[in-house]
Amino acid sequence: MSTISFARDARAVLTGARTLAVLAPARCFTRDILTAFLAEDHASLLHELAQNTKPGDLGRTASTLAALDASAAADAKPKKGRKKAAGPRKLVAGVLPDTVSRYNSPARAEAIRRTARAAVGPDTTAVILVLEDKAHQLAAVNAVARALPLFSARSKQPSGKRTVKILTVDTAGKAIAVDKVARTTVEMARDSACLVDTPPTELGPATFAKRVRAMLRGVTGVRVRELSGDALVKNNMGGIEAVGRAGQEPPRLLIATYKPKKASKRHLALVGKGITFDTGGLHLKPRAGMNGMKMDMGGAAAVLGAFRVLVSTGFPHQLSLLLCLAENAIGPTAFKPDDILNMHSGKTVEINNTDAEGRLVLADGVSYATRTLGVDTIINAATLTGAQLIATGMLHAAVVSNNAELEQTLIEAGRDSGDLVHPLPFAPELYHKEFESKVADMRNSVKNRSNAQTSCAAQFVYNHLEDCDVTWGHVDLAGPAWLDERGTGFGVALLSETLRRL
Repeated sequence: MSTISFARDARAVLTGARTLAVLAPARCFTRDILTAFLAEDHASLLHELAQNTKPGDLGRTASTLAALDASAAADAKPKKGRKKAAGPRKLVAGVLPDTVSRYNSPARAEAIRRTARAAVGPDTTAVILVLEDKAHQLAAVNAVARALPLFSARSKQPSGKRTVKILTVDTAGKAIAVDKVARTTVEMARDSACLVDTPPTELGPATFAKRVRAMLRGVTGVRVRELSGDALVKNNMGGIEAVGRAGQEPPRLLIATYKPKKASKRHLALVGKGITFDTGGLHLKPRAGMNGMKMDMGGAAAVLGAFRVLVSTGFPHQLSLLLCLAENAIGPTAFKPDDILNMHSGKTVEINNTDAEGRLVLADGVSYATRTLGVDTIINAATLTGAQLIATGMLHAAVVSNNAELEQTLIEAGRDSGDLVHPLPFAPELYHKEFESKVADMRNSVKNRSNAQTSCAAQFVYNHLEDCDVTWGHVDLAGPAWLDERGTGFGVALLSETLRRL
């Protein structure tokens, strides 16, 4: 496990560091920039490394050993009677591309993640990020954090403590203070990734809820409650109840509401799909499709992290968090194909695919947020469809919204935070037909699997809101929530930045 801290200047970041990694666009590896915060010997070595390293599309690293008695910081001076302190033993140049496409993060977040993963040493590493724009800071520091997952169940842990100290500087070499929002986002994104990495037997719906209560305990203005078991039935939450009733732990809707002392009249909500493990239900997934399904609560982890960022750093509006928690298991009580569920919205759903369960729990969650809590704006997040990876890829989540302004805000917040998104069509009149049922208001899965599956999955959720006056956004993060078989914490920065701008 790695710990992350933030330094105020070059001397602080280099103190005790055995590895120094400078991550910067190729054009910023000049002697003038490097010597503004590093001693001449280290600046020259890093400059030479960078000159001989082509960044490619996603950045590359090059490293060398430094002299044992070298001084690292440009302003380092020995105290009277003492020798100059030894600097880092290893130097790493993380050379980032100078330009990116308009669909990428201008901060080059993915390139930073990759180079940071290669650059960080086994003990104490100083990571200095050279930013061409101060606005790139959040995406850059969060990208470094993504390279350093928290969870590990290895029987033999590293003997030493791996520590990463981060400093951000501008192109004049001047330190840029890392604000509370960025610090908290890094912490929450790493916690979110850790939840996704936790084995499913250790994180069922009830234990997930206990973890959430522990995380939110003591946060001023937050109240937490749960609906489970008979309470779900009494509240007509047929989606959550049916999906989770065969699980070892009962399904539940966890509701946390934050109300600041001087709240505005607005009330916003974050709703997350929290399927703690997805077997596919009686439409059982094949082995290859079931492995890794502990990540099917990535949406719940993302909205939880975003909620914690917002309530910890000051949010002017009332904010509700709704986590739809269930295990989609098989057994005698499992919901069945041809069942008809009574949903919170008052609509009925005929089941034609038990593996299309996430939309069922989300439909109850967003309906409760609107009809019971009275929110005016909802964003839900979910690892909802494998089709998302085909539509927008591994690094861009898909966005569907009934509001053009919210859609654009999500896109801009994604580029600025490094949590990239791309919009998909919102066209109810084109997708309603996919859910036609002879015996209920709708089915839960499409007739034609070639007809915009990710948009259709979002449409099913919106079917339970279409008679409500609410601004709604849907984020399908199936791809970016899970990279290299690890949770990423994707969505925490995106969602908190989006809500901060609304």
